Amino acid sequence: MAASPSCSADREPDGGGQAEDSSEDTDCRRSRPGAPKGLSNGDEVTTEDGASPQRFDRRRLLAYGLGGIAAVVAAGAGGVELVSHGVLPGGQLLDQLDGACSVPSQRLSFSPLGPSISNAFYSHARNRTVGYTIAYPPKCGPGSTLPLVVMLHGFGGNHTNAVEGMSPAQAVALRMGGEPLAPMAMVTVDGGGGYWNPHPGDNPMAMVMGELIPLCQRLGLGRPPHRIGTMGISMGGYGALLLAEKYPGVVSAVAAISPAIWTSYAQARAANGTAYASPADFAADDAVTHAGALTAMPVRVASGNSDPFHPGVEALARVLPAGAVVDFSNGCHTGPFFIEQEPPSLAFLARHLS
Repeated sequence: MAASPSCSADREPDGGGQAEDSSEDTDCRRSRPGAPKGLSNGDEVTTEDGASPQRFDRRRLLAYGLGGIAAVVAAGAGGVELVSHGVLPGGQLLDQLDGACSVPSQRLSFSPLGPSISNAFYSHARNRTVGYTIAYPPKCGPGSTLPLVVMLHGFGGNHTNAVEGMSPAQAVALRMGGEPLAPMAMVTVDGGGGYWNPHPGDNPMAMVMGELIPLCQRLGLGRPPHRIGTMGISMGGYGALLLAEKYPGVVSAVAAISPAIWTSYAQARAANGTAYASPADFAADDAVTHAGALTAMPVRVASGNSDPFHPGVEALARVLPAGAVVDFSNGCHTGPFFIEQEPPSLAFLARHLS
């Protein structure tokens, strides 16, 4: 059984930074102001206001012209880069205008937001400095002990836009059916464009497991008995599955939205030559081949029926362990589908991490 999240500091924090509460009604009591151990005085601590995700109708898309349509329709989670690499056909942009990619609209609601902390560290695994953001749920903040969601960005993205249509702070403040999610923190990080698998001189998977997660655990996030889940969109969805398959002893649940899954190295290389370093690397990190490692782990996978990656996701679904939640529905590899699938994916993780 998972431990109950605590939004009261169970240790005295160190440092000179101070987190700002987004609401006066808070049970996150701290012994004194300061950044907790594991954060430097240079950490930026911010509280963001909730906002509804931006939506684009047919008239607005037409106003952009064809070039603008590519940027708007495929924005977020690496859509623009995938179009430029030929993974997403140009026809999908016209499908979006004609309604073939339409999904039910929804109105998102949020509780008053908790604080977010953004900073950077030098990653020895990636041989470069990477940025990250940690978002706390409502009534929580530095010093709280919580389950952790590691949210991985899509191709061309970074830690600032890993979540589609909302901020990490909004993601963990989401209300479903008028009720808040079970408390959990979220972390995003810069993973580059290498599909979260090891490349010569750049190993984002080792960075997440050996540097990012330990940093969060020093802050009380995802530290046993509190659980860790992975989540992502497109390239990030594949990465979330990959981490869960490689580290089932660390990752307790996974939710993947429109995961970028190819069924062969030749297919991957033809679409994006930077996705895998070699055929051997593809074989070692093929999410379909290694899906058996997810046995007994809560898994949720969602894909639009008109998504160019859908055949790969179908192949994955056929080999997922019994009990996995698979949601195939109308939609494309575009922002509206990603936004539609984020609330149920977050609710899924909240249930299984709490």
